[in-house]
Amino acid sequence: MPRRRQRVHVGSGSDGTEDSDSSAEREQTNSSESDGNIPKRTRLTRASLRLSQSSQDTLDVKQDESPPLTPTGNAPSSESELDISSPNASHDESLAKDPALRDSDKDLSHRPKRRRCHETYNFNMKCPTPGCNSLGHLTGKHERHFAVSGCPLYHNLSADECKVKATTREKHEEEAKVQEESNRHATRHQTPTSRQTRYKEQVTEMRKGRNSGLSKEQKEKYMEHRQSHGNTREPLLENITSEYDLELFRKAQARASEDLERLRIQGQITEGSNMIKTILFGRYELDTWYHSPYPEEYARLGRLYVCEFCLKYMKSQTILRRHMAKCVWKHPPGDEVYRKGAISVFEVDGKKNKIYCQNLCLLAKLFLDHKTLYYDVEPFLFYVMTEADNTGCHLVGYFSKEKNSFLNYNVSCILTMPQYMRQGYGKMLIDFSYLLSKVEEKVGSPERPLSDLGLISYRSYWKEVLLRYMYNFQGKEISIKEISQETAVNPVDIVSTLQSLQMLKYWKGKHLVLKRQDLIDEWKSKETKRGSNNKTIDPSSLKWTPPKGT
Repeated sequence: MPRRRQRVHVGSGSDGTEDSDSSAEREQTNSSESDGNIPKRTRLTRASLRLSQSSQDTLDVKQDESPPLTPTGNAPSSESELDISSPNASHDESLAKDPALRDSDKDLSHRPKRRRCHETYNFNMKCPTPGCNSLGHLTGKHERHFAVSGCPLYHNLSADECKVKATTREKHEEEAKVQEESNRHATRHQTPTSRQTRYKEQVTEMRKGRNSGLSKEQKEKYMEHRQSHGNTREPLLENITSEYDLELFRKAQARASEDLERLRIQGQITEGSNMIKTILFGRYELDTWYHSPYPEEYARLGRLYVCEFCLKYMKSQTILRRHMAKCVWKHPPGDEVYRKGAISVFEVDGKKNKIYCQNLCLLAKLFLDHKTLYYDVEPFLFYVMTEADNTGCHLVGYFSKEKNSFLNYNVSCILTMPQYMRQGYGKMLIDFSYLLSKVEEKVGSPERPLSDLGLISYRSYWKEVLLRYMYNFQGKEISIKEISQETAVNPVDIVSTLQSLQMLKYWKGKHLVLKRQDLIDEWKSKETKRGSNNKTIDPSSLKWTPPKGT
């Protein structure tokens, strides 16, 4: 009986014709496989099967070194061209198309399955921390780690210490869940329970000595640790702050490491992927927080060099140095609408200065998680805050605002550069956005969702605005509408802030605003301690009129 020759169709060449020599070779190869290889595999003995099973891992690793060809005849350039989860994908597809070939391969079901490519790759990965064996995990829930974020050694801990801390955190979380379950049916605006009051007192007591400073021996120990390990280890954090705050920081680190590990397991991120780790910006070297869609040839470098005036990004220190020698920019483009002392604010139109605004958005994405706008900048105005010295106006932060917002959003995106955080500049940007709303005679609110740091900043600002209003208010009846009209804060934001301060109560069918004198006195004492150095926006320094028909 003549043997059947199986023809395997391959992709055509670039000129639209099939290469006859290569197709003939493939036809001969496939016919020889169907004629010779299959019967040999069906005659395997049990001993040879056991031998093949024990050596299958070694054989598969060697076979994976030379990836199979794609239908175009080239090595696969991405996972989309080759399904690594099914090493025999092309063979399975031919079986589905030809019933005769499918019947002849039924006897191959006893073959051991090949190991997946990513499984062998994981065992070849290693933690980049010097001296680390990749064992343990910062969360205490995994046996191995492959990134600095999960490395116990980098965080000056051992794998056993991480497991003990994980057990303690789980115990506290269970207690918190039980407490939350017991308070679920309580009234919405209740006063603090005795347990909450005791806990607040304990936290206050633990935080009393956090500003006492380090002793001479501790400073020498920390400097020695820094000199011996450099950037390969986390700085020693003990005695810098209270034990309570340090534990909160460790808990946040473990939670972030767990999120990264989950994303890595799901395949959404991989170690060594195209992500910029650091940027050189002016005289600062900044560690990035999130991925930003810079062009691939820049993102794969891991380190980016950015001009702090025109925000152009470059690949090397030499290119940046040459650029700075001829860059004529010393401040953002656009109109300077505010100046008081060294602080200035420039209004930049996304339509007139498109490249600058796009570069600003790409830079901001490195430090913002929820930002999705990078290139469509024309419908927005950007208000860029700078701090001036003898070399130019240095970028402090910015916020963007829609030219025509139907929901009266006065901020679309807001960012304070990391080197200027926790210095009062974030509140200045928020205060400036509400100042523009007052000039426009509108009530404004930031666009949602807010980032974690943005939400903290806005809640702090709303609290300060309300307490200042309460301190200066002399009447007997107060109206949320009046507060909104005077402060330009949205009534919804006012109500949520009053609820968080426990200043809004429902009594006898009416909502009452309580004037808590203890909170007002606490705010006033902090305001007095800040003194004249407090960074605030002066409305008289604003030179701006609302844009018309932009």
